[in-house]
Amino acid sequence: MLDVRRVLLLVEAAERGSLTAAAEALRITPSAASQQMSRLEAEVGQPLLYRLPRGVQLTDAGHALAERGRAIRRELRGAQADLTSLATLDEGTLRLGSFPTASASLLPLALTRFSRKHPGIRTTVRSALFAELVELLHTGEIELAMLWDYDWDRADATSLVVDHLLDDPTVLVVPANSELLEEDSIGLADLAGHQWIIRADNHPVAEVLRRSCRLAGFDPIISYESHDYQEAQAMVAAGLGIAIAPRLALTNRRHDVRLVNFATDVPAPTRRILLARPANRTPTPAAAAMTEILHAVSQKFTDTNLHLAQLGTVRARGAG
Repeated sequence: MLDVRRVLLLVEAAERGSLTAAAEALRITPSAASQQMSRLEAEVGQPLLYRLPRGVQLTDAGHALAERGRAIRRELRGAQADLTSLATLDEGTLRLGSFPTASASLLPLALTRFSRKHPGIRTTVRSALFAELVELLHTGEIELAMLWDYDWDRADATSLVVDHLLDDPTVLVVPANSELLEEDSIGLADLAGHQWIIRADNHPVAEVLRRSCRLAGFDPIISYESHDYQEAQAMVAAGLGIAIAPRLALTNRRHDVRLVNFATDVPAPTRRILLARPANRTPTPAAAAMTEILHAVSQKFTDTNLHLAQLGTVRARGAG
């Protein structure tokens, strides 16, 4: 295999008519240029230059190799331009993974900000369950994944770099005319006699409900198993039961349900919303830019939720 740097030296010598001028262009000494050219000639097994009193002249072999060298130089310059564009976020692709709650709340605002700031970057998003998102990270099919966890099953694997974006508290979902809205403080133990809307198919929030109710001393009475949060809200509004859900899952809340904060001593766990990437890969400039934007958007959601909670709108009578 020929040494590319020596071939590029030959191209410079051919175009400038002198090894000394070629050495100056490549920022090496004339002595080093002469040595490199001798080694290239040894590699190809024939002379490439005629050394003249003033400058050099290419042999037939030198002309043939220099022509190939020009093509190589063009490709290398093109490659450098591509890398520069990627580094400056002028072009490229960002591959994200997400889950439905994040895709319906945090991610749209983050994607909008990212596309406005970096219009040349094409972004793709894969929505999947937790285990599949982790697998997609490890196979390289996505660069970043939004994940979640609870304190009994943390996602802090050594194979991942995990950023904590925000905390997503569990809230109670009740009909808009519920008598529970008249209560000053609600604890899970107070809800033992109620029927519950639960997520189907062993959804994580179903485990949250069962764990929380058992800590409060009872098993929940299940009246309906829903397949998404909109369906769960509809059944709550219809009076079939009450439900719990992460607050982010209720960004698009129905007008006929209300969200109620639990008392601070209630065992209703908060989940963490996370951003993960493989620990063995350096993030691309696009991934690093999106990470920064997701942190900013998450802070916006955190501030908004704190403000609503302080105002009491999430549990006020007829508001929320």
